[in-house]
Amino acid sequence: MAEEIKPTRKKPDFRRTDWHKKIRFSRKKNLKWRAAKGRHNKIRLSRAGHPGKVKIGWGNKSELKNQVNGMDFERVENLMQIKNTKMKAVIIGRIGKKLREEILKIAKEKGIVILNRYRSKNATK
Repeated sequence: MAEEIKPTRKKPDFRRTDWHKKIRFSRKKNLKWRAAKGRHNKIRLSRAGHPGKVKIGWGNKSELKNQVNGMDFERVENLMQIKNTKMKAVIIGRIGKKLREEILKIAKEKGIVILNRYRSKNATK
């Protein structure tokens, strides 16, 4: 039996300087890393008590790269791809509602996990 490989530590949320001070930086799509460039910037200087800086050492192990939730996956865009896949998990590409429902049905029969299956706001419980 192969042992499951786990990440060594939890990565911090790398956010740009002063993201909490400006509304435009705190929106979800703008919560991305931008290098600190200021002269006295504490993040750039890696001072204690301030957010972490993006560095090479924060990367995952090579076995964990290109995985989602610890699973290898394949992108699926049509019925033939879902029928022929040997992966345990898939990500559904940009397709319409009818084809998505058919792919979900086939995946359920084969026991394949859909990694980007989101519940709609109007879904009933």
